[in-house]
Amino acid sequence: MSVVLSRLSFQSGNRASDRSAATSEPRLQDHLYTSISDNPQHFRITISHQHPAMATFRTRPALLASTAVLLLPLLVSAHGDHSHLSDNLAISADPLDAILWTHILLQCLAWGVLFPTGMVLGLVRNRWHVPVQTLASCIAIVGYFLGHAHKGRQFAKNAHSGFATWLMLMLVGQVVLGVYLRLHIEKGFLGRVRKGLVCAHAVLGGVIPVAAWVQMLLGGIAVQGFCRGDHLGQCLAHFIMGSAFIGYGIVLTILLLCGQAWLAGTGRSQEFYDSLVITLWGCVNTFTEHRWGGPWVGNDLQHTTMGVIWWAAGLVGIWLSRDRAGRPQRNVIPSIVIMLTGWGMSAHPQHLELSNHVHSIFGYTLIAAGLTRLIEISFVVKDRVAPERPDDIDAEISSFQYLPPFLLYASGFLFMGATEEQLQLLSDAGVTHVSYILILYSISFLLFLCKSRATALSN
Repeated sequence: MSVVLSRLSFQSGNRASDRSAATSEPRLQDHLYTSISDNPQHFRITISHQHPAMATFRTRPALLASTAVLLLPLLVSAHGDHSHLSDNLAISADPLDAILWTHILLQCLAWGVLFPTGMVLGLVRNRWHVPVQTLASCIAIVGYFLGHAHKGRQFAKNAHSGFATWLMLMLVGQVVLGVYLRLHIEKGFLGRVRKGLVCAHAVLGGVIPVAAWVQMLLGGIAVQGFCRGDHLGQCLAHFIMGSAFIGYGIVLTILLLCGQAWLAGTGRSQEFYDSLVITLWGCVNTFTEHRWGGPWVGNDLQHTTMGVIWWAAGLVGIWLSRDRAGRPQRNVIPSIVIMLTGWGMSAHPQHLELSNHVHSIFGYTLIAAGLTRLIEISFVVKDRVAPERPDDIDAEISSFQYLPPFLLYASGFLFMGATEEQLQLLSDAGVTHVSYILILYSISFLLFLCKSRATALSN
């Protein structure tokens, strides 16, 4: 068997790469070769298997793992050098070229669609888990190198480029663990540590989608050169809280379609976990939204009191998540917190008319999410903790139950799209709030379609 990766090259910025003679590395395991040119900006890898008879089902995953390990130095060193940009510029004036657009589309497909789908497939032990994750890994690696080979717009040092290598290292580690588990090694040292590696594979599989989401957000920020200097704090608030609303909606979607039986088995109601997160988040907000010892400025007081009501209401929600006999029970406290948060956010004073409209619609959408969640618990499922027919969940799901998660998706995108720099850019371009809000709702519909469809197929 022969696998050849040749002329995998990367040029940084506009500097031409000097070609030098390739040097040969010592053989690995008598049949694996690699050669890397002297120029660190130009790579050439050749992997050859000299014993076709040995290419069995058991050796192919091992070769894949070896290839993944060999890619490590490439991932670490393949960084663009855009130091020629002046210190006060975040991006150059050049447009995005075709290579960078391809990078964006491939990475969105791999990290935003395929990897999360594969994770859900793995949770339910579906046979498509490995093929989907393998395809996603291949697309992600191609997209990674395309991101360092583009021309056109250049970027100053940013969080997106710095975090990319760490994300790819996590991917390589996950691939190596997946190959090891696929080999079903039960003896020796690898057999003894198998249980721990299974746990590591599961944890890493849950961390990677979150890290990928962060990386995609950082990419969008880097493209426009946003969130620098005085804008950083406001950006963090919008993107963290907006992501939290979307994450909450994704969790509700998964629990609705394939997690109700698991939730019943934990001996806790959904509202216990919701209230616990709300309490912890409220404690953080109470002490981080104002610089204690300094004057109260801007929206400090409003943000701090919002943190107070979160932990106060969250404690009540935890208390009401069990009845007096210790059995799990439903409550509407998290729904009320969501509604109050939406009302508070919609009343934030803004500097732009466009910003006023977007924040208002965001607040109304979040209020609607809390209200529909309250109606679902009290009148649709009527405080039911466990499904009556766990073998036929679809027969128990009401169409109304899809509303709360979708509205949380929409709330998240509306809030992430309401930063000062984004809205100033849109206002200067003459974009109306109606057009912008409809676009954000369209993105929410597409995400809801992807997540609900992937979850339903994995069940």
